[in-house]
Amino acid sequence: MAADLVRRLAAEALGTAMLVATVVGSGIMADRLTDDVALGLLGNTVPTGAILFVLITILGPVSGAHFNPAVTLVSALQRALPWRAAGLYVVAQVLGGIAGTIVAHLMFDVPALALGAQPRTGMTQWLSESVATFGLLLTILIAARSRPQAVPALVGSYIVAAYWFTASTSFANPAVTLARALTPTFSGIRPDDVPLFIVAQLSGALLAAGFCRWFLAPEQAT
Repeated sequence: MAADLVRRLAAEALGTAMLVATVVGSGIMADRLTDDVALGLLGNTVPTGAILFVLITILGPVSGAHFNPAVTLVSALQRALPWRAAGLYVVAQVLGGIAGTIVAHLMFDVPALALGAQPRTGMTQWLSESVATFGLLLTILIAARSRPQAVPALVGSYIVAAYWFTASTSFANPAVTLARALTPTFSGIRPDDVPLFIVAQLSGALLAAGFCRWFLAPEQAT
């Protein structure tokens, strides 16, 4: 395996691990500091948006800072990433996400791995995940074309907003969803609910890719 690909996979694993550690860790911290659910969600939201800005800024030049199989899938469909590399990206993201959950648990003296117990199912949740992922990919694809230097801030800001305007609090990431199925804490999800969350996320990503293919197409000469 080429050294450059190894570095990119390391960046994807590390970035996803740090993202999940932030999501899970801030959720535990918020839950311990307040009984106010809205304040707890805010305490989970702000660190997530902030760490995305940091991680995309520092690791984007190495791997593209996907940290998300939905982003990797769209990248492969657009032929910006070979399918073999895309598959390895997804493996790195999933393993990194699991590592992030374990690290967060160890920092807060929670058993390293335990199944999520938070039910997240039903049409409102699935629609929310589709909308959240559609918006995330829309943000990435349009910003990458028009304002690439602003992608870290835009993605972080979008996720902060999507935490609050979606009923599911915007997982919008299959690797993060799998990792959050391994925590019984504030940010967890019941494992039985994971498959349809991921279907909804990938559907939203593919819809965004199709829309942007038309929306960003060069104007035809008249």
